[in-house]
Amino acid sequence: MHPYLNTAVKAARSAGNIIARAADRIDRIEVSMKKNANDLVTTIDRAAEAEIISIINKAYPDHGILGEETGEHTGSNPNQVVWIIDPIDGTLNFVHGIPHFAVSIGIQIRGVLEHGVIYNPISNELFTATKGAGAQLDGKRLRVSECKNFATALIGTGFAYKRTDESIDVCMGRVSRVLERCGDMRRAGAASLDLAYVAAGRLDGFWEVGLSPWDIAAGALLVREAGGFIGDFAGGDKFLESGNVVAATPKIYPTLLELVG
Repeated sequence: MHPYLNTAVKAARSAGNIIARAADRIDRIEVSMKKNANDLVTTIDRAAEAEIISIINKAYPDHGILGEETGEHTGSNPNQVVWIIDPIDGTLNFVHGIPHFAVSIGIQIRGVLEHGVIYNPISNELFTATKGAGAQLDGKRLRVSECKNFATALIGTGFAYKRTDESIDVCMGRVSRVLERCGDMRRAGAASLDLAYVAAGRLDGFWEVGLSPWDIAAGALLVREAGGFIGDFAGGDKFLESGNVVAATPKIYPTLLELVG
């Protein structure tokens, strides 16, 4: 295992321990809103991110960090390494006691995603990937599903936090077009895990709009290393910048992109 990935796994598990302990006492956790009533942050999000950053800084004090709760910390390393962190992807699930959330850590080197970790501290599932070395779940190699027929595909999606009448209409239009053509759909509430599930063959495809880099980075690498396709709504590679992402098995991807793009 690459030293960067090893550190990311250590950080994810350590943060996961904080989250798992807190999950048994949700009623005692301080919750506050960020920009919208459905965009929440808890004291556990902040504690988990602080733990991750502490572990990264101890190992690589000159690396850059982009965290959901603490923002961007510019590094001074010549390799331009940036750690992209979401301490709890799926905070709303966490607050409601739904055991579907994850720690997500992606590592960029000179703007290229090189390593990724997604860890569900409740199921104890650890998804990892390194560019060119494949994707794993608890050390076992992952491959996307062999689904070739969109009519039988299970597709995941999510809803953007910022909602207007127009954005809801556009969102429901996409849902309607996909639902008319696919086997079925799921909306689970944690984009990083949705992408990991595409990599693991549990979902055949996934799309969402309005995401942040920390929602996508690790999962995007997992999908690619598991043999899947991932892109923005134009079919390009600007999903980290746009926040709009489509991921699927190779045979399903063109149809899903056409329906949501």
